[in-house]
Amino acid sequence: MALNVLHANDRPNATGGGYPPSWYAATVDLTEMKPKLEGRHRADVCIVGGGYTGLSAALHLAEAGYSVILVEAHRAGWGASGRNGGQVGTGQRRDQDELEARLGRQTARQLWELAEESKALVADLIERFDIECEAAPGIIHADHKPRYVPHSRSYADKLNSEYGYEKIRFVDREEMRALIASEDYHGGTHDAGSFHVHPLKYVLGLARAAGEAGAQIFENSEVTAIRRGRPAVVTTAKGEVEADHVLLGCNGYLGGLEPEIAARAMPINNFIIATEPLGADGAKALISNNAAVADSRFVINYFRLTPDHRLLFGGGENYGYRFPADIKAFVRRPMLKVFPQLKDARIDYGWGGTLAVTADRLPLMIRLGDNILSASGYSGQGVTIATLAGKLAAEAIRGQAERFDVFSSIPHLAFPGGPALRPTLLALAMTWYALRDRL
Repeated sequence: MALNVLHANDRPNATGGGYPPSWYAATVDLTEMKPKLEGRHRADVCIVGGGYTGLSAALHLAEAGYSVILVEAHRAGWGASGRNGGQVGTGQRRDQDELEARLGRQTARQLWELAEESKALVADLIERFDIECEAAPGIIHADHKPRYVPHSRSYADKLNSEYGYEKIRFVDREEMRALIASEDYHGGTHDAGSFHVHPLKYVLGLARAAGEAGAQIFENSEVTAIRRGRPAVVTTAKGEVEADHVLLGCNGYLGGLEPEIAARAMPINNFIIATEPLGADGAKALISNNAAVADSRFVINYFRLTPDHRLLFGGGENYGYRFPADIKAFVRRPMLKVFPQLKDARIDYGWGGTLAVTADRLPLMIRLGDNILSASGYSGQGVTIATLAGKLAAEAIRGQAERFDVFSSIPHLAFPGGPALRPTLLALAMTWYALRDRL
């Protein structure tokens, strides 16, 4: 059975062999392009997608002695892995009390422990492979409505007392406004156990480590079909790979590859701008402790400072594969809602990326037959959870599937409607939640 893949040139935001313009791409020494896949190849494992999932799996499998071929349609880290907010946060995308109510305390505890491992894994990989990605401590969760503040207090207490996590603490309104120079926030939490990174430098460090471990990486090699069987056959325009196992790490760029995934993990686009350099004092005046910030809106605003004293601000979403004509203006509006004092600041960069979300915002890790795995749908937690997903997929391929199956056993709701209607219905739902944020 052949599985068809959406072509990159069907996506208006595709940029061929290079990296999309961003502050990230402008501040990294780009590596030499890897070759295209040409001719016939054989490997124990073929990985489709050169983001966090695929590169983490390639590294862990190569270190275990497997022959690995990774094929990427563009460049390693070209997608959301190289364009996101860079936050390495605590827990899953849903709070532990929600997970307990839905999945039970035992599964909620397992998901917590795996999320904690994911943070430790990212930190370990950065240290072990000397990845210079500007890691800095702290994430603030800021409540944009006063009614959310009591939950932030009780949730910090819950993590302290029930989960033994003492690195998070409640922040009241007065302290919040000392940490973030905005009247938009009324309280929240500060998590000293989280951190933030330059995501493109991090993902390129993973690519270097995977290559040094023995994985073969082919870039500009878009997969056109996958034929199931033993071996499975992964086909590109000029080559093919026979492999005993296949891992799909495509996330928001899965396209029409597999309807079962497409029904449960949908692509959305998120956008970031970078201001002009504000100076050390100007930057510190916005976020006094250099933590990253994510707020309580359904369509989250997230922001942090850069080493050259810019504000990176992410906000706004749309659906499908089309970006706004003017990304800078699109994101500047929510930025000025939070920081009206930046009304005269120049915006030097604006870019977007496509990620995948699930209806319940939990990762979608599934089996597509006995030798094809997929991991996607990280819903904004990709730096941490996708890195872990690659490790868990590598374990499953090696015959140790218990931890992968903690995720694969989660019952995911499908988005309503068929392929043609899902983006429209998702857009309507997200518009409602965005309106609710403003009311």
